[in-house]
Amino acid sequence: MIVRRRWTAAATTAILFSAVLSHPGPGSAAPADPATPITLSTGETALVRVQLRDQAQLDRLVATGADLANRPRARDGRILADLVLTGAQLAELTAQGATAVQVVQRAEDGSQHYADSVRAAQARTAAGLRAPAAGQRTTAAAAVDTLQVQQAYWWTTGGQAFLQAQVATTATDDPDVEITVNWRTADGVTGSFPLGRFEDSGEYQYHYALPQPVPSRPVQLSATSSLGGVSRVITPTLWPNAAPPPLPAGYQKDFIDAYLTPTDIQARIKRLARQYRDLVDVIDLPNKTQGYRRNAVAYLGDPTVGAVVVESVRFGDQGMNGVQVRTVDPGRRNRPLTVGYRDRVLTVSLATDTAGKTVSTTDEVAAAINARQPGRFQATVEDGSAGLPMPVAGPARLDDGLQGTEVPARPWTVQALRLGVHRDGSRVGVLAYSQEHAREWATPLVTLEFAERMLANARTDPATRELLEQVDIFVIPMVNPDGANYSFNDFNFQRKNLVNHCTGPARDPKNRTSWGVDINRNYTVGSYFDGYVGGSANCLSGTYSGTAELSEAESSNVIALAQAHSNIKFAMNVHSYGGYFMWPPGAYRADGRITLPRPSIDESTLFLNSARRIVGAITQERGTVTWPSQTGPVADVLYSAAGNSADQLYYELGIFAWDFEVGNDRWNPATSEWEAVGFQPPFDEAHGESQEYAGGLVELVRVARDYAAAQPAP
Repeated sequence: MIVRRRWTAAATTAILFSAVLSHPGPGSAAPADPATPITLSTGETALVRVQLRDQAQLDRLVATGADLANRPRARDGRILADLVLTGAQLAELTAQGATAVQVVQRAEDGSQHYADSVRAAQARTAAGLRAPAAGQRTTAAAAVDTLQVQQAYWWTTGGQAFLQAQVATTATDDPDVEITVNWRTADGVTGSFPLGRFEDSGEYQYHYALPQPVPSRPVQLSATSSLGGVSRVITPTLWPNAAPPPLPAGYQKDFIDAYLTPTDIQARIKRLARQYRDLVDVIDLPNKTQGYRRNAVAYLGDPTVGAVVVESVRFGDQGMNGVQVRTVDPGRRNRPLTVGYRDRVLTVSLATDTAGKTVSTTDEVAAAINARQPGRFQATVEDGSAGLPMPVAGPARLDDGLQGTEVPARPWTVQALRLGVHRDGSRVGVLAYSQEHAREWATPLVTLEFAERMLANARTDPATRELLEQVDIFVIPMVNPDGANYSFNDFNFQRKNLVNHCTGPARDPKNRTSWGVDINRNYTVGSYFDGYVGGSANCLSGTYSGTAELSEAESSNVIALAQAHSNIKFAMNVHSYGGYFMWPPGAYRADGRITLPRPSIDESTLFLNSARRIVGAITQERGTVTWPSQTGPVADVLYSAAGNSADQLYYELGIFAWDFEVGNDRWNPATSEWEAVGFQPPFDEAHGESQEYAGGLVELVRVARDYAAAQPAP
């Protein structure tokens, strides 16, 4: 019997989660009983904001490589994590004390989600925290601790003032220390809120909470601890306290109308080069990607009685889609196991005994195919079928499973735009690049909006013209076209590229949405291969680092561009989502949480001061503020990301390299909650992200200009 399977996301993270969900740990608490519990159907996959039971549950998720969308956060003592989960995984987490609080986005057929977003566009005119439970008392201490307020910032957005604080205690080894922040506004209103403990890699960092709404500008802030410590009183600082020059009358912007597929982006690059010949060069990057291609595969047999996975050595589009495979009973006694290929049919004639009964096992059939047709096919025994009798089955048709009928399958040439009046290396260079991660659809909208603003205003706005006179700009809108095509057409949560380095049973098509390499874990500095945290050797992990540093065409292209243009001194890697602004170091070793070397005092000052300017520019569009707690080195404000591109650009090439995570949480005044927007929000939100973060990239160009002007003449 032929078993026809739909290769869904249901099995995508099952391997990664099995270790987590089978060990609930001590002290399991019953989950809260919400009025309307959030559940998923068994085979459904979604991005879900989950309130975890405790720190131990979060630690197990992190240790086993769960698909965490951004850094977990805390609010009122609750640990909130955004996770890509199947319905079964969510049910198990819920049984262990977790509670789903928001379905951010559901997994869909990529092409359907893209079509929906296009129609919508056309119609358009916490930190891994642990805080004590409410009412919990701490153990008496022998001495009072000392508190230091590390951050105290306030801002206003949408007419609402917010306050964020970060406080450290000297009682670093006491997990039960409670810290409370007390504030007062200029008109005498007072209030307080608790902070949660933030540990990273087993090391205490500080106590922290999400931004808290306050009635007006806070003028005083202090902190107290349950051990008796009291901080000094300080005045919260306005954040980011920087603003770009006002836009002139007639300034052109808003060039983004819809989500853009790789084909759309390629067409726009071609159009911009044609429209602005005096200001644009198109650079073909040297390493072609694999293309929107996969090997063709079929299940031969029945998993209940024995099955083999048969895969073509060549890609499906290379004449292997539609090839058939079958097993047959030779109908004679004492026949050997044979394998033949003729007229696009692979035929396995099973061995028989003295009575004429077929006796070949699944292992023998797989071995025979591999031995006798190694140039055309590779076969593995399906999980659970090892040693079982191989049934007479087929013919089954091999297919690559790709659904994008209008996507070119050929290897892809990734392109960069070079913008400027002097494109000869004589001016300071800025690199903006996006969509290393395929599912982050909003990111190329940011870089293309930025490019179009610079070009369209060059002829009418003297300030823009001056920037293009003084700065040499490079833009890679789409680093990972193959993964992006897969995300748009097959599985919208695809993060990695399409190169499948898996071997053996991991090549089973049930894992097809987990194949690929995480491009932003494939670089050379602070990599997994050097012992840094945040990458993986598991080919099914969302942070799989590849077979070696720079093993992938996509990562090699970014570095090749930077190496070929030594005038590039600034770079911005645009990711989503969560609202972060970050710079190196981006990775650490686990033992002792030893980061890559910290920037010098002068360079750290440049990173932070530039961040204030750029965050201020982002805020101008619609009041979005990137939180101060999410502004800083990657390893401090997000997590360790072994082998990321910013680290290689900074440490190896001397480039001031930043990372955006666009898609800031939105404040919901009705619920008094910060709500996530996801990787592919409704287009109106993605459009807003493109406009505000493009403004941030324009400010980065001003930063580069000012930096170059301040350097001594050669």
